Amino acid sequence: MKCCLKRAGCLVVIILLVAVWYFYARVENPTTTTTAATASTATSVSSGWHPLTDADAERGRLAVQSLERQSGPVFANLTPAEAASYIFLVLAKQLPPSAKNAEASITGDRLYVRSDVELKDFGGAKSLGPIGMILGDRDSVRLGGTINMLRPGLAEFLVQEVKLGKIDVPSGLIPRLLTQMKKGKTVEGISQNGLPMVMPPYISDVRISNGKITLYKSVQK
Repeated sequence: MKCCLKRAGCLVVIILLVAVWYFYARVENPTTTTTAATASTATSVSSGWHPLTDADAERGRLAVQSLERQSGPVFANLTPAEAASYIFLVLAKQLPPSAKNAEASITGDRLYVRSDVELKDFGGAKSLGPIGMILGDRDSVRLGGTINMLRPGLAEFLVQEVKLGKIDVPSGLIPRLLTQMKKGKTVEGISQNGLPMVMPPYISDVRISNGKITLYKSVQK
């Protein structure tokens, strides 16, 4: 009888231990999972993408124009939205005609711009080869690159990454896509992977870092 009681007591202890494990492993962990999911969502929401707007383009324009004054600052810092809005809505004007919901972000030393576009802006499915077969009539496009000053008054957005939908475009296909985007006459000195930007002549350099774009003016000696 005592042996049975001992066995019963051991069984109760085992059941209690299993219950404690279940509580912490199955009840407490969902809270942790929920917290992690919430943190992940927060990171996604604050991922650094900002819409391109006329208001940001105007702020970017005023910041750049402040460098023209002899007594003005020697550099101007622009947010990704101000820089991209000013570049793509005012300077370069190279966004595809069907572009909607354009946004900008900075990662490392690269400026990224993405928007929803119609496939025909890149020559349609035929010009894209196998990639065009798995894209819809309208999909997202993301460009990533740096800004290079070529000479006084001229710069280029040197595109080093292109993503159509969820597909990373091979580097060899990038020039063909950009040819479809470029408007107007061919500008001498622009790279195959470059989109021309007519810059104010008093800008000497453009640098991208720490989430902002810095424009420097020419300092006359």
